[in-house]
Amino acid sequence: MPIALKNQTMTESTQTNSSSSSADVVIKSKRSWAQAIKVYAQPASLRMLALGFSAGLPLLLVIGTLSFWLREAGIDRSTIGFLSWVGLAYAFKWVWSPLVDRLPLPIATRLLGRRRSWLLFSQLLVAAGLLAMSFMDPQQALQPLVICAVLVAFGSATQDIALDAYRIESAKVDDQAALAATYQTGYRLAMIWAGAGVLWVAAKVQGEAQGYVVQAWHVAYTVMAASMLVGMITVLFSPEPEARPMPAARNAAEWIQGALISPFADFIKRYRWQALLLLALIGLYRVSDVVMGNMANPFYVDMGYTKEEVAAVTKMFGVIMTLLGGFVGGVMAVRWGVMRVLMLGAILSAGTNLLFAWLATRGHDVSALIWVVSADNLAGGIASAAFIAYLSGLTNVQYSATQYALFSSMMLLAPKWLGGYSGMFVDAYGYEAFFQTTALMGFPVLLLIALASRVKMGSSH
Repeated sequence: MPIALKNQTMTESTQTNSSSSSADVVIKSKRSWAQAIKVYAQPASLRMLALGFSAGLPLLLVIGTLSFWLREAGIDRSTIGFLSWVGLAYAFKWVWSPLVDRLPLPIATRLLGRRRSWLLFSQLLVAAGLLAMSFMDPQQALQPLVICAVLVAFGSATQDIALDAYRIESAKVDDQAALAATYQTGYRLAMIWAGAGVLWVAAKVQGEAQGYVVQAWHVAYTVMAASMLVGMITVLFSPEPEARPMPAARNAAEWIQGALISPFADFIKRYRWQALLLLALIGLYRVSDVVMGNMANPFYVDMGYTKEEVAAVTKMFGVIMTLLGGFVGGVMAVRWGVMRVLMLGAILSAGTNLLFAWLATRGHDVSALIWVVSADNLAGGIASAAFIAYLSGLTNVQYSATQYALFSSMMLLAPKWLGGYSGMFVDAYGYEAFFQTTALMGFPVLLLIALASRVKMGSSH
């Protein structure tokens, strides 16, 4: 379901006909500001807010917040860096995305439909894994905690596959930027709850006790497991998108062709050699953010920030700037076009990493932390809203789950692999050099965006 740009004044809207698989291409002038903002009040946008919360909750709990827990428990930075490879589950979700796209779940699919049944199943996996983590202590046994984190990451990646397909199939292409923005707002609110919220809960349980108190983390992760109910309840009360007919497979070879090969062949056919350029942009767009994020929480611990301080700053200023960034990014994408906002987001994302390098020279400075966290969340909201809309525009609705899983997996593969070495880099060169290096990683992305803006989007027949 592509989004094509023409002289930044017209959008090419591909709207799927409800009675057939053909698409009618309609050229529309850009919407007014009032029309662009009104999209956010639609029921589909509000559902995406809650489902985005469910999708965003697990990520930090198996990578970012977990690294705070591990560092406080005395686990060394190099080990924490390598454990970030748990997040590679998100980078390889395209491997099982065809199953989510095509395979029905016994009983559940008949009761809920194809998309909602997979959503609920994956949410239950995440909740179970988080609850299991709440009973463990990394000081006593690190391996069982890692195994449960892998289970959470797998369930979370599966939820992403189903939810991305649900979002793309729930609205026409003109509204995808708004859905992406509300989804991203919910996603980032959940990340704040899984970051600041879990630290706040742990700090309240710990009270006046000093040092590492494992019971505080046990309670915090139990609360996080219960928070998955937001997504589960939303799934149960949401409509299933209109079912799209799937070609009947007469044998295993035909099923593999339709489920595994066709979605990828379709993308290559539509973009030919330019597909490599698009995949390169997708694979590198968030590299500076993702690599830097692996060491953010260990950085806070090592700089002497307490759980209460980190929670207060990210909860208050992070929420405000996340909401503002996601909203502004979505509106600007609808109003000005995705590519311009994509470029702006790339510049801001790399620039805020330089602010973290400056913060590393300040010592324990809460005021400076407020400014840096605020800028980082604003930049992240703008960049993410535009990027999700861009990925949605590349997707053919006939293969929505599989193709979007490929794109979002490419987004994480290189950054997560590089991020595994982040702890070793910090040990060798320090935090300031680390943040400067991650900022430099983002600048080649600007050239890729400039080149990709010349690519004519292929038809999502």
